Amino acid sequence: MSKNKFNLKLPPGSIEHSNDDNPGTESALVSPHRTPQRKASTGASGSFGAVSLESLLKCIEELDMDDTQRRRLEIFLVQKQKIGELNADDFEKLGELGAGNGGVVNKERHKPSGLSMARKVRSFVSSVALEMSFMRELIHLEVKPAVRNQIIRELKVLHECNSPFIVGFYGAFYSEGEISICMEYMDGGSLDLCLKKAIRIPEPILGKICSTVLKGLAYLREKHQIIHRDVKPSNILVNSRGEIKICDFGVSGQLIDSMANTFVGTRSYMSPERLNGDHYSVASDIWSLGLSLVEMAIGMYPIPPPDQSTLQKIFGTKVEGISPSPTSRSPRSAGLPGEPRPMAIFELLDYIVNEPPPRLPANVFSAEFVDLVDRCLKKSPSERADLTTLQNHEWIKRADQENVDIAGWVCKTMDITPSTPTKPSAEGNS
Repeated sequence: MSKNKFNLKLPPGSIEHSNDDNPGTESALVSPHRTPQRKASTGASGSFGAVSLESLLKCIEELDMDDTQRRRLEIFLVQKQKIGELNADDFEKLGELGAGNGGVVNKERHKPSGLSMARKVRSFVSSVALEMSFMRELIHLEVKPAVRNQIIRELKVLHECNSPFIVGFYGAFYSEGEISICMEYMDGGSLDLCLKKAIRIPEPILGKICSTVLKGLAYLREKHQIIHRDVKPSNILVNSRGEIKICDFGVSGQLIDSMANTFVGTRSYMSPERLNGDHYSVASDIWSLGLSLVEMAIGMYPIPPPDQSTLQKIFGTKVEGISPSPTSRSPRSAGLPGEPRPMAIFELLDYIVNEPPPRLPANVFSAEFVDLVDRCLKKSPSERADLTTLQNHEWIKRADQENVDIAGWVCKTMDITPSTPTKPSAEGNS
């Protein structure tokens, strides 16, 4: 086992400072607490100040959630408290979940607790954005000290995020030249994977998804004063219990954007103001959410918009409210129009900035859904609806009141077995 020579400097505040005189030990970077049985070393590392479980549970009483969500969050916090310090020897690889941008995602088991997590291994350079699209990510640390400090600050944000709408963070540690970020495992995967199997996501399901994402974005803004910066289907996760949670913010959402002159997030979901290099705010996340809703509703990325022929083949009827596009885009299902000429990235970005935004077919979806998407996809951020307006929108209010079986849809779509509820005292996987 290689020794920890990273010499991490922890930021002031609730984080304990490291002992730089003893850099020769492997240790937990970010753990919710330190267990008496496994005393954390202080060399070149540290952990966030211990917070009692009682204090955490009291904090979540202030959050807007139902009884089931509160109970599940309490279960997660109990599990997190029991896990304590993390290290590489505690993980067993169970299989490969898939490959993403520059990395492979593996499902792993945390042996002491029995919890399933996921691990994404990726090299890291200062010009590339961190991604934590799946739960446990290894980042090779060949970066400047300022970036290392920023990593710790971002991990602090993750540690302090306790919401039923945000993927849970268990902790992080440094080993063998890598930081390992350990997150809650969502067995349904991301919505882009669901979309590939479902072809299109039904409007009632999208209503629940949208409501949850709005609550998650509001939580990040109100409680942590941050915006997501990378809202898209692959960063919205679901599980067999019917939970919907957003991920890939904080570390990936702020680190590189604050350290280098580069974009964070997927350009094809970025708002026009971001692509123009203008100042942007949470209104940029609203654009990305609206674009994601259209994609999931019609089953294809909507820029440029599909022509009438393509939409008629998708929905089996002539649609209204969509202007024909000279570039037809084929949906995900087979047997529909042939593959179009792919747009170069600069063509796509130019289209987002200069052409009209996409719209939903008016006679296929409810008028309220169409209206909400239109409010999200205003080219000018000052004209875009804000979080409060959207949360009070008629479509969202209706979605909140409807009884929609998200768990059943996820299990059927992803062909997985419904999960068994976990008691707070359980040591195994939830």
